[in-house]
Amino acid sequence: MSIATATPSASVARAATDTSTVVSLDSGFVRRVADFAELCRPRIAVMTMVAVAVGFIVASPISVQWLTLFWSMTGIVLLVAASSILNQVIERRTDARMIRTADRPVAAGRVTVAEGTIAAFACIVAGFLLLVQFSTISATWATVATLLVYVAGYTLLKFRTSLCTTIGAIPGAMPPVLGWLAAGGEFGVEALSLFAIFFVWQFPHFLAIGWIHRHDYARARLRMLPSFTDGGLLTGMLAVVYAAAFVPVSMMPGYVGLAGSAYVGTALVLSIVYLVFSIRFLAVRSVERARRLMMVSLFVLPILLIVLVGEFVFLTSIR
Repeated sequence: MSIATATPSASVARAATDTSTVVSLDSGFVRRVADFAELCRPRIAVMTMVAVAVGFIVASPISVQWLTLFWSMTGIVLLVAASSILNQVIERRTDARMIRTADRPVAAGRVTVAEGTIAAFACIVAGFLLLVQFSTISATWATVATLLVYVAGYTLLKFRTSLCTTIGAIPGAMPPVLGWLAAGGEFGVEALSLFAIFFVWQFPHFLAIGWIHRHDYARARLRMLPSFTDGGLLTGMLAVVYAAAFVPVSMMPGYVGLAGSAYVGTALVLSIVYLVFSIRFLAVRSVERARRLMMVSLFVLPILLIVLVGEFVFLTSIR
């Protein structure tokens, strides 16, 4: 009787063990996939795709070659993902010192340096081959140059000078230009206007982020702000200067024929709002004011891009 009752119990126990092992393996696999996805920084990838698409569409006045856009966008995003991965591999020790980045996969040890490096170079190879096959030569090499500036310039300079923010703004402003080049456009005043919008917009945005996380950056000894010791005065002043510059810069597509009065009017209103919130941050350099400035920045740019593309498509359709 005891043997008869023990046998089913043992079977149930083994089944439960097997089930828990499968569940553990499944959850482990899902976690690994999530870690590698996090390495690629999905939000930055999405923003890159949107910016590339904007540049591509406004450079295609007759018809949009959607297949070319898709493969160009994919290749560019793969190289951007590679730069994000290499950034986290290089900064793994400083990331581990900061609260906001300590749980990143490489910093936390869930992904090894070798695994991250291999993933990055796999993205580089795949992205480069896609661009060579489906995009233009200028877009291909401009994307490679963007990766090099981000990794060899911005990432390494973060340990040495606050000018790293300026250097980092260059690759940050390149996606619409890469889309423009991928569509066959040449680098002229039109592409420069797109670059300028993204370049100048970044400074109040990142200065606000830098102020919010200033203690983290100080702990990691990264030189992300002009100063950690002046109460944020210079940081606030720079945010206002760049926000003021953004007012005329945001309207540049109207000056060069990429947009009409609807875009210019929208750009004027949004850039003034951006300036007002920058001034408010300068007046009271608190985390709350910095966070509000950051949130406003995240509304300003997407709305500008939506209006730019919408008006461009409308004007093109009625010509």
